[in-house]
Parts: sequence; C-alpha cells; structure tokens
Amino acid sequence: MNATLKTWKTGRNLLLNILEQYSLEDLNQVPPGFSNNIIWNMGHILAAQQGLIYKSSGHTGYISDEFYNSYKPGTKPKSFTSQEETDLIRSLLTELIPLTENDFEKGIFTSYKERQTTTGFHLATIQDALEFNNFHEGLHLGYIMSIRKFL
Repeated sequence: MNATLKTWKTGRNLLLNILEQYSLEDLNQVPPGFSNNIIWNMGHILAAQQGLIYKSSGHTGYISDEFYNSYKPGTKPKSFTSQEETDLIRSLLTELIPLTENDFEKGIFTSYKERQTTTGFHLATIQDALEFNNFHEGLHLGYIMSIRKFL
C-alpha cells in the first residue's frame, strides 16, 4: 500500500506542477487531433478516482454529481473551464489523497463491485482499484504531456 500511495502522490505533484505552468486559456485549448484538453484530463482523473474507489465501494466520495458527470469516462470538454473550476480541480488534486488515506485507515472500504474496465483490467478488490487508478492517472499524464507540445 505504501508504494501505491507514494506513486499516487508523485503523479499528482507532477500534475500540479503542470497546472501552474499554463494560463487558463492554454489549459482549455484542445489541439488539433485531440478530443480534450489539459484541464479536462485533470478533472477526469479526479472523477475516475472517485468512481473507482468510492462509487465502486458503495460510497458517495468527495465530489459533486455535477462534477462527476462533467468529467466521468466517456465525456469531453463541454465548455471553457472557468478559473473557479480550475481552482477546485487544483485543490482536489491535493485534498483527495489524504481524505482517501484517512478513509482507508477508518476501514470504510469493506466491499467492492467487481468489474472489468474498458481497458481490460479486472478489478475485484479495492487494492486492484488503487493500482489501476495509478495506471489510469499515468495514461492521462501522458496525454497531458502530449497536449503540452502543441501549446
């Protein structure tokens, strides 16, 4: 579990560093050949983590249904992401990790809805979900790094 959390925190710090390097306009830019932008990818990472860890364990998590529905798998940017929402994404990138760690320590994750992801991963346990979450966030970090080359 420690290596999983260390990986998760490291990836999130990379995302926060990227977030600080670009203007709101750049974060919202969808380059030709892409279907999303940097800020959508960051919001998507948050929504997916909450779905993988909380919703699949029967918990509501820490984001609103509106936020989740805007960034869940299968969505694309609908409009320009405001500074206010960008600030929310920035804070959630850091705040959700200790909240999740605390929930693990409290032992709230007692069941998990087993399933297959669209990328072919079989998730049977909360530990599977945590490992897959790191893989998923790494994929989107790669997409973000590719998008940056076109800004």
